[in-house]
Formats: sequence, structure tokens, C-alpha cells
Amino acid sequence: MSILVTGATGTLGSLITHGLASAGADVTALVRTRGKVAFADGVTEVVGDLTDVPSIRAALASARTLFLLNAVTPDEVTQALIALNLAREAGIERIVYLSVIHADRFTNVPHFTGKHTVERMIESLGIPATILRPAYFMQNEFMVQKTIQDYGVYPMPIGAAGVAMIDARDIAEIAVAELLRRDRAPSALDTVTLDLVGPQAVTGASVAKVWSTALGREVIYAGDDVAAFEAQMAAFGPSWMAYDMRLMMAGIQTFGMQATEGTVARLEAILGHPMRTYEDFVGELTTKG
Repeated sequence: MSILVTGATGTLGSLITHGLASAGADVTALVRTRGKVAFADGVTEVVGDLTDVPSIRAALASARTLFLLNAVTPDEVTQALIALNLAREAGIERIVYLSVIHADRFTNVPHFTGKHTVERMIESLGIPATILRPAYFMQNEFMVQKTIQDYGVYPMPIGAAGVAMIDARDIAEIAVAELLRRDRAPSALDTVTLDLVGPQAVTGASVAKVWSTALGREVIYAGDDVAAFEAQMAAFGPSWMAYDMRLMMAGIQTFGMQATEGTVARLEAILGHPMRTYEDFVGELTTKG
């Protein structure tokens, strides 16, 4: 019986798949197209789609443990609920679900409320699971690195409430640890929820200073205008996603993204090493050019 990883070809899913394979786990990667990613030796690819019930039913038939990651799409909730129902039908009692921090607080943000709906389904059905609630990914900065370096402007309107950005590599390591813990347990484990945050809260202004130091020249924060942010996003992608991201940024400005005291220590105990800092992440990006 294997660990089935959905979203296996994405940034996080590929890290998780590699980490599980490195730990000697039997891993199956759910992919839409075979051969798109060069997986580690021992990883089995299975072609399927979370909206294609027969393919998911077949993939789950040989799985003991499920990592469920749903991309931000208009039918995200439908995909997740189908997957969970089919997992329950298959008798799977070992699940790690990727949600988002403060899913219950950002109530007007579609993909936050969608993930909270999935969390409530897990609870109502009594499905044993680890619910991972990550904050803003440091890797989101890949999208704006060129703007920062070419124009000296940090364009993401994250405000001043404080965002404890987390490196996707730390998220992946924690996900791997939880998947292995559940997969190797003799029976189903109790459901737990983990807020995943980085070791420090940053603001638009402090992020600009980090980039200024790394680049050796001034970088300014573009400000909190979420309407302008939406317009920029809509120029490069679907309008529904641009609006979803606008609402998320407004929520970040209001609530921030931080966890309770002791969370970082708990996460570092799982990782076995200090969490990666934003300064370290930016340093890696700028060193690579």
C-alpha cells in the first residue's frame, strides 16, 4: 500500500514526493500527464484528475495514506469533496490535507472559505487527518523577483499587520513527517491541526528593506492599494483569481498571518532544524542572480 500524493508535479507536491521517496516510502504520484516531471527512483506515476471519479477511485484503491492538495481553481471545493468521499469509500484513514492559515477568519476570500469547508467536512465525517495550515509562501516571491530587481519596487500589498512567511521546503518537510507518522502507525491517529508559519513576521516595509540589503540598492514598498494589485493580476490571468487574490491581500492587511506563541518551536521540533528565514530565502535568490 502506497502514499498517494495529489498535486505531485507542483512546487510543493514535487518536494513532498521526493522527500517521501528519500525516506524509503512507497509513493504514488497523481499526474495528469505521464513523464512531465522526473520523479525519484521508486515513485510510481498514476494518471488521473480530481474531477475524474474513475481515475481517482483507481488511484486510491492501492493507497493507504493520502496527501490532498487542491490548486486554487473555481471547482476547488468540488475536487476536494470528491477526493475525500472516495478516500472514505476506499477505507483510507490516514490523510494529510493542505489548507491555509486563518481559513476560518478570511471568510470573504473564496479559496480560504473553500478550504475551511473541506476542514469542516473532515471533522463532520470523522476522517483521521493532519490539517496543515500554511501562511504565505516565500516562494510566491518568484512571481515578483524580476519587478523587484528591475524597478526597485516590492509590489505585493501585504501591509503592516505582519505576515510570518514560510519557505515551501519547510512546509514539505513537515508534510513528509506527518505523512510518514500516519502511514507507519499501526492504526489511525487522532486528527491534528498545525499552523505553519515562518520564524518572523514581515511587513511590506520590512520586506523592502531585506531586498535593499540583498541587492545593495534601495527597494521601496509599493503600498497597500489592492485595487491596483487586482488590475495587475488580471492582466496576466483570469479575473476571478485576480479578485480572489485582492480579497486575500485585503485580509492580510487587516488580520496579518501569524500563529500563536510556541508554534515555531513546535514546528522546529518536527523539522529537527531551525526554520528558514526570509533573509536567507532572499539571499539565495539574489545570489543565484
